Amino acid sequence: MSIAAVVVAAGHGRRFGGAKQFSLFDGETVAARSVRTARSVAGYVVLVVPEHYEGNGEGADLIVTGGASRAASVRAGLAHCGDAEIVVVHDAARPLASAALFHSVVDAVRAGADAAIPGLTPTDTIKRVTTRGDETLVMSTLARHELVAVQTPQAFRRDVLARAHEDHGDASDDAALVEAIGARVVVVDGEVDNVKITHLRDIDVLGIVERGRP
Repeated sequence: MSIAAVVVAAGHGRRFGGAKQFSLFDGETVAARSVRTARSVAGYVVLVVPEHYEGNGEGADLIVTGGASRAASVRAGLAHCGDAEIVVVHDAARPLASAALFHSVVDAVRAGADAAIPGLTPTDTIKRVTTRGDETLVMSTLARHELVAVQTPQAFRRDVLARAHEDHGDASDDAALVEAIGARVVVVDGEVDNVKITHLRDIDVLGIVERGRP
């Protein structure tokens, strides 16, 4: 089955203090590392970048400008995936995702799933809360064995992903849009080291030497 990848690198990194996806990491940019690993499964890689991007392409086959939301950015990349039967969507800010993880989600789709996502069972107790005035109150305690913290890469049958995006909805990940149309999403084992760069403290965790700019 033919495979394309959409590597999403269109964020502005406001919490990080710079375009984290273009920071230098182990001799290359974070985005370039993610593109390179995506190539372990994909014959064609689309990199979605912010406006005014001035980089060298980070090793991708095609560069497209993202939209106002993550979902809009994914749609911008998906539009250029040609006739690929499987599309893998990956956040560029997760440079430590392994080639084995990419293969794992793709293999699950090849085996018949509409989509496959990596997940980790939380080790902390998770509580549902609500805010009333100045107080945050506990509403309930959730069963950890029913929960997973979701990562990327996520793999999809291309036709299913395209249908999920038809109404131009928004969500924190593409799997949520696919779930909403009733498609079958399976969970594979995620990776503890598959950290998403979000805050400045992640510089020390990943060994980033220079914050990036578009």
